[in-house]
Amino acid sequence: MQPVQAVGNVSTELAIQQNRVLRNTYTLLALSLLPTAVGALVGVQLNFAFMAGSPIISFLLFLAVAWGFMWGIGKAKNSGFGVILLLGFTFLMGIMLGPILQVSLGFRNGGALIATAAAGTSIIFLTLAGIATVTKKDFGFMGKFLFVGVILLLVAMLANIFLQIPALSLTISAIAVLIFSAYILYDVSRIVTGGEDNYIVATLSIYLDIYNLFVHLLNLLLAFAGERD
Repeated sequence: MQPVQAVGNVSTELAIQQNRVLRNTYTLLALSLLPTAVGALVGVQLNFAFMAGSPIISFLLFLAVAWGFMWGIGKAKNSGFGVILLLGFTFLMGIMLGPILQVSLGFRNGGALIATAAAGTSIIFLTLAGIATVTKKDFGFMGKFLFVGVILLLVAMLANIFLQIPALSLTISAIAVLIFSAYILYDVSRIVTGGEDNYIVATLSIYLDIYNLFVHLLNLLLAFAGERD
């Protein structure tokens, strides 16, 4: 009976730990939306003409800074400094929403489209996170495919900076919505199944899923439902 009891105790402790990581992740995720909102307000007021003048350099510079933040967060994931870096990163990402928000607000129904994209992102996240949490299914098998998908997306986005093909931009956004929706399943599943036990890293992953999902949903809404003055 003792081995059985020991196994039961270990399983209970693992379940408690996974629930704690999930709870801390959602708390930090909610907190991270505050600097994102502040950054977005700042970004709307900024002039991004320098990015339009040198789009390829701006894109590569942004990737370098973003990856630098993510590297630092990974290194400091077991300390309070990791939380500070994460919040700083989400502020930066809020600022980088500036260009698409400026474009959106140039439409007659821009505010409504932003709200619709936010609501759609919330519904998708809550639905898929709920599925991963309730079913406790391991979606880890999707990891390699999703990683390759993101790399191809980055290559396509980089190419379209030169090509400027509207149809390609919409295709990229449509595929991105599918990929980052799947990433929500994958990342939440990793927490639930014990594949990720650090809530700072988990928050970063889910934040990026939600951020990219919102941006690409908004891009699609602007293309298909935007009403110009």
